[in-house]
Amino acid sequence: MKRKFLKLSMKLITDNKHYTDDQLEMIAYGLETIYLVITKSIIIFSLAYVLGIFKEVLILLIAYNVIRSQAFGIHASKSIYCLLSSIIFLVIGALICKYIVIPWYVMLIIAFGCDVCLLLYAPADTYKRPIINVKKRKRWKLLSFILGIIYTILIVVLKDYSIVNYLLLGMLEAVIMILPITYKIFNLPYNNYKSYHYGV
Repeated sequence: MKRKFLKLSMKLITDNKHYTDDQLEMIAYGLETIYLVITKSIIIFSLAYVLGIFKEVLILLIAYNVIRSQAFGIHASKSIYCLLSSIIFLVIGALICKYIVIPWYVMLIIAFGCDVCLLLYAPADTYKRPIINVKKRKRWKLLSFILGIIYTILIVVLKDYSIVNYLLLGMLEAVIMILPITYKIFNLPYNNYKSYHYGV
């Protein structure tokens, strides 16, 4: 199914047009990403609907992706690993948020710890997409840290478990994705931009 989708999509996009090898590679990468996002979303939200946590999974997904979009982080080496980790993070994560109550002081300790990690480790790149531009790295680091502070403030101000649980877990999961130890566990290279000698 995946091969048919990519083959047909590539044909429709590139038919009667000329692209360089680099451009074709980028198009193929983009199409594969779209396919994986669509199929993964269908599976996750179908499972969430069956379990009666559709809204909770959606909130957690948004909370996670807001920081992930600036902090970036590790990507699974295979699509099946990506799907399994997404189910654990989103579906099981939403169930935890729905039924487990964490003391406020513990939540704040976790939130502050996440803020520190965002300041230290964001943004984290991959070997396929190294962040070699220094200005972009600085900007994404700052935005990641600001978002972390905003989440922390919201946790303090709102004091509503139906919301803050998802904010906290979304931030924590995004932070896990940028930690050097996470890269080490999955035997993936960290700080890939350091292999380059340019990108100012």
